[in-house]
This record gives sequence, structure tokens and C-alpha cells, in this order.
Amino acid sequence: MSLEKQRTLAQPVVLKGKGLHTGVDVTLIINPSEVSTGFVFQRVDLPEQPIIEAIADNVVDTSRGTTIEQNGAKVSTIEHVMAALIGCGVDNAVIQVDGPEMPIMDGSSRYFVEAINKTGTVEQDANREFYVIKEKIVYTDPKNNIEIIAYPDETFSLDVLIDYNSRILGHQYAKLDSLNDFTKEISPCRTFVFFHELEFLLKNNLIKGGDLENAIVIMEKEVAQGELDRIADLFNKPHIQMKPEGILNNLDLHFSNEPARHKLLDMVGDLALVGRRIKGKIIGVRPGHHANTEFAKIIRKQARKEANKPNIPVVNPNAQPLLNILQIQNVLPHRPPFLLVDKILSMDETSVVGLKNVTMNEGFFVGHFPNEPVMPGVLQIEAMAQVGGILVLNTVPDPENYSTYFLKIDRVKFKRKVVPGDTLIFRMELIEPIRRGIANMYGQAFVGDQLVMEGELMAQIIKTK
Repeated sequence: MSLEKQRTLAQPVVLKGKGLHTGVDVTLIINPSEVSTGFVFQRVDLPEQPIIEAIADNVVDTSRGTTIEQNGAKVSTIEHVMAALIGCGVDNAVIQVDGPEMPIMDGSSRYFVEAINKTGTVEQDANREFYVIKEKIVYTDPKNNIEIIAYPDETFSLDVLIDYNSRILGHQYAKLDSLNDFTKEISPCRTFVFFHELEFLLKNNLIKGGDLENAIVIMEKEVAQGELDRIADLFNKPHIQMKPEGILNNLDLHFSNEPARHKLLDMVGDLALVGRRIKGKIIGVRPGHHANTEFAKIIRKQARKEANKPNIPVVNPNAQPLLNILQIQNVLPHRPPFLLVDKILSMDETSVVGLKNVTMNEGFFVGHFPNEPVMPGVLQIEAMAQVGGILVLNTVPDPENYSTYFLKIDRVKFKRKVVPGDTLIFRMELIEPIRRGIANMYGQAFVGDQLVMEGELMAQIIKTK
């Protein structure tokens, strides 16, 4: 798995339309942004043009859409724009708007996606950040039969099941196995509303910008022509002839399960409020904006907890090592007494975990120190470097013909003594991709669940044969 780079827009994207709930004409400009800034909204119509970070902590309302607020400035119905940015592979953008709400367009992400894809995106000089689901995460709302579950997986995927006790909709299921399919399979799917909800929503200061072009109106039963005319007058829309139960105005659906796909679209947008992309399989049963954003808050809280803990490798003593000591000697040129790694437990293209058993038989304990045996810090660094060397030598087809040499050791910290009987677990990961044979790595050493040493190492891969 290669490292993915962050991306931003090649140039600004401009869209205009009405807000779904406010009915106000707004202009939206999606601008390129610097690395690791994520998504931020800017209300250019307000004094000092305040910034609102697109994170779940800033969610203040989820009534028929997601609203975020920061320092007194709000912006509403952000989910379709957020979904479009995620679906188009954008990581960083400043979204300027001259009103309180995003334009609804046709009730989907389609027009945002088309505009972004027309402009294109550019790669940035930083690796994409992910939150990796390491264990099952669950959100439940028993009162409304809502459940959202995340499972560990190597990629992002999303399954959605909806059930509104509707004879017209029935049970609907939608899935997204890869964000590569978002543009075609999910982005055109429009929002929907039940006919019996229209008057209530309008009287509660919502859907002022709604019409038959930006929402699927679902009729559970045949409605008298007079009632249709009355509702049309409330919205200042032309009268519509009475139609059989089903979809008002006989609107053609893009997919038979378009409502479920739209709920999936909403989840993509709301989960973007985690603040980074997710690696994991997520299943949503009867999801909505409140549940989605509460789930995003749970993930952010979990991420903060993990950020305050060292990245302790999970070691199964019963598992077979990836490389045993004999196999390690086929990769590294080191030999006893200077071979300081006993096992390689796991490895991928960007990280490696290795093990060193520290015993009283180590030669250095004779003099370091006779009455208080302590593993020298310089040898801890050397052991860490050997583990990292296996990672970088794994990038060449014939590692036996190469060696790695230190170029720099930086920010090394020792947390506690390493003594006979300890088992050192080393985790090394690339800080950036290897370029021109130069590898920059960050390493940690653990004894049990305690961090005993950490530091940054730079090494060069050189062919020796």
C-alpha cells in the first residue's frame, strides 16, 4: 500500500443557487487551501469574514441538515458540499459563502462534483491523514431504532439501510465499496421528503427554497387535487395535477433505491466532520444527521484518546514471526554480538515492528555496569535502526546486496532504563516516502505498554555488492 498524498483544488470553483431552508440566493466559492488545513467555511457576508472549522465539535443543529457554528458564525446544510469534496478526493479547501446556507442545487452533490471534477485537483506535498478503525465502534439510539457501527478494515466502505414504515419506500439498502464510485453511484442522488411533512416544515421556517427540482416528494396515498393546489400555493409554485400514490409529479428516479443512496451521501458528508479520512467499514441503520454527527464526535473523541497514548504495537506471543533470526540474517549484514533484533513481527510498506530479548548474557552488561546492568542507550538506538533497516531494505529486490548507514539521529528521548529480562518491542515508520535512497523514520521502543525510548533516524541505502 503506497502512501497517499493530500490533494486540493487546482483553482477556485464557483456555484450559485438557493438555500433549501432559507430560500436565500447564495454564491459559493470553493478555494484551494494549504496542506493539513482540512475543510473550513468562511462567511464572507459577515463582518471580519469569520472562519468556521468543519469539525463535529462545531455542530449545533441537525434539523433536516447539518449546521456548524464557531465564534457566533453559522453555516447550514453543509453535508452535500462536504460529501462532494470527499468523493472527489479533496483534503483541503476554504469554502466561502455569502449567506447562511449552502445552495441546494438539485438536492444532491451532483453539481458540486461536476464543478470540482471540471476544475481538477492537484497533489500536495504531505501525506493524507486517516483515522484507522482499530476496534468495533457503536452508536445506538434505541428510541428511533438507529444504529451506526464501524469495523476495522483496510479501506473505507459504507452500507446504509433505511426503513420509514413507508409502503412506497419499503426497506432500502445502499452501499459504497469505494469512494472511486461516489461520482457515478452516489453523487446524483437527491434528498427526499414525504408529502405530509411539507406544510409542517414550511411553517417551522424550513424548506423555503424547496421545489420539485431539488427534492423527491413521496406520497403515501392519493391526495385530492384541492390539497395539492393548497400546498402548491403555500410554496408559491405552479399547480400540479393529481397523481397516483408514489413519487409526486412522476419524477424519474436515478436509481430504484435513490433515497437510501441519498442517506449514504449524507453520511459521507457528515462523517467528513471527523476531520480526516476514515479507514474502516461503516454500517448505518436508519441514519440521520444527528446520529451521523454524534458518531463523528465519538470517533474524534477516540482519536484524541489515541493521540495521547503511544502507538503500542499489539504482540501475540503465539503468532509466528514474519522473520525469524535466520531470515533476518538474510537481510541484514550484522552478526552476533552486534545483531540486536531477534524477530520481525509485522511489516508493511511504511512501518515495521521488531523484537529484541534483553538477557543477562549480553556482552555489554559485563562493563555496563557490573553492579547495575543497564542496556546502553546507544545500543537501543542501534537496535531500533536495525529494525528500521529491515523496513527500508525491503524496498529493494536484492536486500542482501545493500546496507543502510546512519546520516542523522534527532529528537531521541530515553524514558526509563532497559535491564536484563526486558523484551524490547520496536515500531518504526516512515515519516515520508523514501527518495533517492534516503529514508526518514520515526521510531518508538516499548517494554510492555511503557514507552522507554523514541527518536527520529535518517539513513541512506547503499549498494555494497
